[in-house]
Amino acid sequence: MAEYLLFDVKDKIATITLNRPDKLNAFTDAMLDAWLGALEECRVSDAVNVIVITGTGRAFTTGGDVGRFGDSAADTPANIKNRIKENIQRLPRKLDKIDKPVIAALNGFATGGGLDVALMCDIRFAAESARFAETYVRMGLIPGVGGAYFLPRLIGSARALEMFWSSEFIDAREAERLGLVNKVFPDDLLMPKTYEFAERVARSAPLAVRLVKRILYQGLNTDLDTALDIVAANMPVVRASEDHREAVQAFKEKREPQFNGR
Repeated sequence: MAEYLLFDVKDKIATITLNRPDKLNAFTDAMLDAWLGALEECRVSDAVNVIVITGTGRAFTTGGDVGRFGDSAADTPANIKNRIKENIQRLPRKLDKIDKPVIAALNGFATGGGLDVALMCDIRFAAESARFAETYVRMGLIPGVGGAYFLPRLIGSARALEMFWSSEFIDAREAERLGLVNKVFPDDLLMPKTYEFAERVARSAPLAVRLVKRILYQGLNTDLDTALDIVAANMPVVRASEDHREAVQAFKEKREPQFNGR
C-alpha cells in the first residue's frame, strides 16, 4: 500500500502524500485504511506538531474511484448507508479528533470527495494551476463525506449551493477570493511556502496551538457565554505549562523560545 500513500515525518512536520497519480489520486478502501492509520499515528505521536496533506501529479485527489461506483448500485440502501459510515466517513471523524494543525497543500485538481477532504483541513494553500469543483450532482449523487457541512461554513450557503448545483470548476484565484483557500502560490512554490508556514507553526508552543484550534471550533458551535467559559477553563492549563514559562523566560532574556509542548 505504501506505493499509493507516502508518509514522512521531519522536523515535527508529518507529510501524507496521496500517490496514485495515474488515477488522479482517487482513493480506494485500502488507501483510505492506510490514510487513517497515518493520521492516527500523527495524532498520538510526540514527534508530530503539524500535518501536511498533498498529492502527486495533476491532482490533490478527485475523491472516491469513480470506476468502482457502479459496483454498489444494486446494493441495498441499508448496506450502502453502513458502508459510507464505516468507510469514507471515518476520515472527517478522524480529523475532527486531531487537535494538531492540518494543512492541505492543493497541488492540482480537487473535486467531489477530494475537495471535501481539503475542506476538512484547517488551512488550504493552493497552487496557481489548481482547480476545484463539487461534482456530485453531475454524477447524480449527494456529498457523502461532509461537503455540505464544511463548504457553507467557509463560503456561505448561497455560494456553496451554487458550487453544488452547477458542478462548475473554479480556479485557484477565485477559490481564494471566495475564502475556500487561504493563499495561492506559483506551482513551484506551493510546497516550499507550505512548509515555511508549517515550520513556523511547528516551532510554536504546541499546547497553545492545539488548544486554540479546539476552542475555535468549539466556539463555532456554541453561544458566546459557553465559548468564553471554555476559554476560562483552558487558560489555567496553558498558564501552568512549561511552554508558557519558557516563553516568559525567553522574552526576558531576549531570545527565541524553545518549546516542547508540556
